[in-house]
Amino acid sequence: MRFLLDTNILIPLEDSSIPLQPGLANFVRLAQEHGHPLVFHPASEEDINRDRNANRRIRTRDRLAQYTCLDGIPDCPWNTSETRPNDACDNAILYALECDAAHYLVTEDREIHKKAVSRSLGNRVFAIQAAEDFLRRLHEPTSVQLPNIQDVPLHSITPLLSGEFFDSLRESYGNQKFDEWFRNGARNDRRAWVYWAAPEVLGALCVYARKENDDATGHRDILPGTSLKLCTFKVAPDCRGRKIGELFLKAAFRYATDNRLEHIFIHGDADKHEFLFELLSDFGFAELGRYGDDVVYVKKHPVVAPDSPATEFSAFEYFRKYFPHFRQDRSIRKFIIPIRPEYHKILFSDYASPCDPQMGLFDSSHTASNAIKQAYLCHATLKKVQPGDIVLFYRSVDEMSITSLGVVERYETLESANEIADRVRRRTVYSMTEIEDMARKPTKVMLFRLVKHFAHPPPFDWLKQNRVVNGNIQTIREIDDDAYQRLISQAA
Repeated sequence: MRFLLDTNILIPLEDSSIPLQPGLANFVRLAQEHGHPLVFHPASEEDINRDRNANRRIRTRDRLAQYTCLDGIPDCPWNTSETRPNDACDNAILYALECDAAHYLVTEDREIHKKAVSRSLGNRVFAIQAAEDFLRRLHEPTSVQLPNIQDVPLHSITPLLSGEFFDSLRESYGNQKFDEWFRNGARNDRRAWVYWAAPEVLGALCVYARKENDDATGHRDILPGTSLKLCTFKVAPDCRGRKIGELFLKAAFRYATDNRLEHIFIHGDADKHEFLFELLSDFGFAELGRYGDDVVYVKKHPVVAPDSPATEFSAFEYFRKYFPHFRQDRSIRKFIIPIRPEYHKILFSDYASPCDPQMGLFDSSHTASNAIKQAYLCHATLKKVQPGDIVLFYRSVDEMSITSLGVVERYETLESANEIADRVRRRTVYSMTEIEDMARKPTKVMLFRLVKHFAHPPPFDWLKQNRVVNGNIQTIREIDDDAYQRLISQAA
């Protein structure tokens, strides 16, 4: 896979006077060790030549030779005589990506990320931490430690309030105002989900609160009933790219479900938290309005599954909009998927298997290495699996029971290891070596979203006795709706 480096990545790499962002050096190391070419666009050289710092300009330009310069790139049709030089450079680099001059672009430029989304290239543009995490997952999967999430009272972390982690929050709120808000929340028994990057070192924080009939915008936009407000949501720079935001959302969905809360909402600066709001939109949040300068995003979280004609939403869109509710009528197909214990443990680390005892989701010693969006690879012959179909995961070998339920987002057959890695890049539990081994034959790639684990996982003997299956579960198999209903009644 080839990575195109934006100018703002090249300059700190080649100028020793600029501190490297966390993850950048490791990204370059991983790319070089595993044969991923790093390339740059001729427009970046023009951009560097406009640098008014003469010494830095000369140093950077002289060292560009260690990277490959793209050639033969067509002129960017998005640029006109009115386009400013910096914008023309950004457009040219992004157009090279559209022309498939590289697999991915790495940039910290938020405007390029916005342009990439508008041109349907967003899934091929990485920030530094995300790029580093992608290569780490592919080539050093055993070393990746995804977040431990712990539910704590705010007063337990007030001793850390003066630390660097809170600096950006203080800037947003105003130094004194933030500290007063935080300490007042602690006195009123406010709680938070936290990720500890190291003992006594905060890596991520999500302060939450229950609200009753809340006026979310201050303009009489009342959210009826009880809601969950995500008050403060921050991930430290060196912990980004690890799905911690998604894991906080998973905690929020579970909390709202367990407590029968009807909405989840958040206030925030849409410009400063662009990636967060993209994530929220992907999980069914929608903009309600503004509260002062902040945008307000709300997700409906109904206690009872809403009625919706099949013509109103596709099965997957219904699921995305009303998660954790999902369609499971007779028109929805259901499949049992076998998964080996070593992969089950990574995908579903918050599932407490009797064969692999572990702590709960919010226990400080628990590694929540799964998020909501997951991927599964196999060589099954089954071809027709559709978005919105239900998948039931059967832990084979040791527990031999159906433990978990998910909903399919995408299913396709691929033959290229690079294409497979591209599909599963932020969801993978597979190393690049494993992907390359699988890609020797056409490989089924299933992207799915986890809904829940079962309280009473039906074991294999029960499945046979109750005619859910009639033989060993060695590959994906479809079951009919009657068998599914028997299984669900047992598992609840």
